[in-house]
Formats: sequence, C-alpha cells, structure tokens
Amino acid sequence: MLYVTDEQCPIASGYIRSTPLFQVPNLMDELLQRELNPPQQEAVRHTDGPLLILAGAGSGKTRVITYRIAYLMQMHGVLPQNILAVTFTNKAAAEMRQRIEGLLGSAAMSLWMSTFHAACVRILRREADAARLSPQFVIYDTSDQLTLLRQCMKELHIDAELYAPQSIMRRISTLKNELMDPDTFIQEAGDFGLDEIVSHVYPLYQRRLQDNGALDFDDLLMRTVQ
Repeated sequence: MLYVTDEQCPIASGYIRSTPLFQVPNLMDELLQRELNPPQQEAVRHTDGPLLILAGAGSGKTRVITYRIAYLMQMHGVLPQNILAVTFTNKAAAEMRQRIEGLLGSAAMSLWMSTFHAACVRILRREADAARLSPQFVIYDTSDQLTLLRQCMKELHIDAELYAPQSIMRRISTLKNELMDPDTFIQEAGDFGLDEIVSHVYPLYQRRLQDNGALDFDDLLMRTVQ
C-alpha cells in the first residue's frame, strides 16, 4: 500500500509534449525521476500484482496513472488496447486522456479510457449476446426511472402518497449496487415496511425495463459484473 503525496511539477516539458515518448529512446527513467517523487515512482514501476494507492485530492493520482500507463507500454510492451483506465467523471477521463496523449501521441488512441459507466456500456454492447441484451439497448436517466417506477406502483395499486417513489428508487439502486437481483432480494426481504413494498416493485420494474429494451445506470454496473 502506497501513500502518494504531491509535488509541484509539470506533467512533461515542451519537448516531451511535442515529441511522443516512444520516439525518445531511454527517456523513461529520466522522465520519472524528474517529474515524480519517490513514492509516485514506486507506484508507476510496480508490476507484480495489484496495487492500492491511497491519496487525497490534488496529490497527483492522475499523474501517477498517466505515467504508469506510459511505463507499461514502453518498458513492458503492453498493448494499448489491453489497458483499461477508468474514473468517476467525464471531466477526469478527458483530463487523463489529454495527459496521456501528450506523452504517447497517437499510441494512446487505442486505450480504453472512460468513466465506469461508459466502460460498462461499451462492454455490454460488445457482449450483448452473452448479457442477453439487444446491442441497441437504451439507458434510462433518473427522470425515466421515476416515471417507470410510478407506472409500476400504479399497476400494483401501491399508494405513492404512503410510499415515496424516490425512496423506493433509492432502495432499488442500493440493491443493484450490492449486486442483488429481484429473486435474491425477495428471499431475504422482510414482510413489512419499505422492503415489503420493494419486493413487489423491484421485480416488476426490472421486467418493464426489459420490455422497453432499457437499462438504468445501476444496471450498467450490475449487468457487466454478472
């Protein structure tokens, strides 16, 4: 486990930005020593099994990932299409791609670099048959989800004044993030309170999503894992 701290240093000099790293022989060691502090260098050079880095905001995590990708490609011959870099926001993904392109030039074009959800969409569309989905599935946003949920509640004669649709939606989201499908939840749910209501709504909600050829945001993660 490494604790990575930040030091003020640019990601690369003007020379490196204008000349892809692969075209500058034997530059990697010099570049790492100049641009990264010792713990960051250790993280970049680590290749023996998984590595967990704990670091606060602004501590250089994106820079470490950027140089780690470049290191794997140049020093270990890892193909860019075999590297997946994921983050939580589109802004962070765009920043990471910009930095890596500054180091690697056109070699970065084949990298998998996106948010978690975008990566899952790509996997599910590519492996639609295995996931038992149509490659043209649509993705429901929060508004779509609540509209469908209200329809399910109405179909089940559940009073939306007594049980807030937003509360049911949050509970279903939590279950999906725990990778718990409707059948499993029904076996574990209690016979009173919100969970009893969810045990009726959740299965119907999933069936209606399937009828509409749709997934919600939580489905993207759960179905990819499944």
